[in-house]
Amino acid sequence: MTAPVVVWFRNDLRLADNPALSAAAQCGAPIVALYILDDVAPGDWRMGAASRWRLHQSLASLTLDLAKLGVTLTLRRGPADIVIEGVVAQSGARAAYWNRLYEPWAMRRDGEIKSRLRGRGLSVESFNGALLFEPSRLRTGKGEPFKVFTPFWRACLAAPPPAPPLPAPVKLCAAPALDSDALAAWRLLPTKPDWALGWDALWRCGESAAHTQLAAFLAARIGEYKVARDFMAQYGTSRLSAALHFGELSPRQVWHEVAARAPETGAAFLREVGWREFCHHLLVVNPQLPEAPLDRSFDAFVWAQDDAALKAWKQGRSGYPLVDAAMRELWTTGFMHNRARMVVGSFLVKHLLLHWKEGERWFWDTLVDADLANNACGWQWIAGCGADAAPYFRVFNPVLQGEKFDPDGAYVRRYVPELEALDAKYIHRPWEAPDGVLRKAGLRLGETYPRPIVDHAKARARALAAYAAMRGALPTRQAALAKSPGAG
Repeated sequence: MTAPVVVWFRNDLRLADNPALSAAAQCGAPIVALYILDDVAPGDWRMGAASRWRLHQSLASLTLDLAKLGVTLTLRRGPADIVIEGVVAQSGARAAYWNRLYEPWAMRRDGEIKSRLRGRGLSVESFNGALLFEPSRLRTGKGEPFKVFTPFWRACLAAPPPAPPLPAPVKLCAAPALDSDALAAWRLLPTKPDWALGWDALWRCGESAAHTQLAAFLAARIGEYKVARDFMAQYGTSRLSAALHFGELSPRQVWHEVAARAPETGAAFLREVGWREFCHHLLVVNPQLPEAPLDRSFDAFVWAQDDAALKAWKQGRSGYPLVDAAMRELWTTGFMHNRARMVVGSFLVKHLLLHWKEGERWFWDTLVDADLANNACGWQWIAGCGADAAPYFRVFNPVLQGEKFDPDGAYVRRYVPELEALDAKYIHRPWEAPDGVLRKAGLRLGETYPRPIVDHAKARARALAAYAAMRGALPTRQAALAKSPGAG
């Protein structure tokens, strides 16, 4: 009997356009399909609770898809290097294939595993199954990695297009089944309290569901995407970020589907896929990205310490309806609209002067689409210390953002039921409503809904002073934090 090949699934939980699986199928050897839950990650980057919920759904779907081809998905938990060597020894495999990850510790670990297995005489191959272009491929005219998104995206569009997606194997040869953990035994799902109650109805997970969702988006909403994506109450975005992160869908599949079905109207959407690509390229070149600002002058920034304000932000009790709606959307669905992510991020970093890493950690734990590269780049962009960063003096006004992108307050009413009966004129600024309007809406500020924890104008002035102090425009940086803005 031909010795088996181990196919190590990671963030590529699909059958189609899976280069590692396709290579194993082509070689004709019996396949050991393996997923390893390796909880070893440095610092704060062990998989968050919402991501663990999403992983459970994706693995359950992949298990069924592989079973239709006669292959059992083997689940093992522990340090990946130890686990995979054990599986190789137990199965008698003479080859191991996987698709690459780009988190810095995963790249180091995978390199060590590859060397050790090859040292034992195994054929070991890794493939790009997660990105449009390998990070080492795209360079500036000077041969350096890109630091700005727009020229990076131009280079992507000018390069030969990504290879067409690989079809799913129609037949696989299965190796004898190995001992496997039960998925339920990993306890990826919450128990009591079940904070994910109702998520099964919100999220359709797995490869088939991802393709159905992409097809529906391209058929019905791609033409309005460029404008509709900013309106938070509308279903104007694809909501495919989790499927891309866990690899139920590949970016190559998205690229070619958009090219085939929406070559003109899909440009704005494809550009967002490009931003995901850019974030991963940045992470490879800057492995410190989740921990340290790309603009190292921000090492001198004096961040505030305010546990009460941080708690209010997390709980959606800031007194700013748009901010609170977004934070409650996050808690109740595991997702947040992208426009809202920018607003709540700006509020945390600039209104409250709390460290961007506080937001990065909270998103990591609560987003079903939490992705190290995207999360780090997004928070550094908001803070003004990353690549293509929004200038620090750009402070999103949550009232004006709400009035522009949630004009009738539908998004706020959906997630902040205390304000449901409030007139649209005041839905984004309830503290300005006359007493009679508040009474009619059954609203008591400071009781049924909080007053703003900071005043926008004062908070903006404090943020600008802190930025100026960091740049040395004030005698002491501490002056920027000398007086906390009052509640308006």
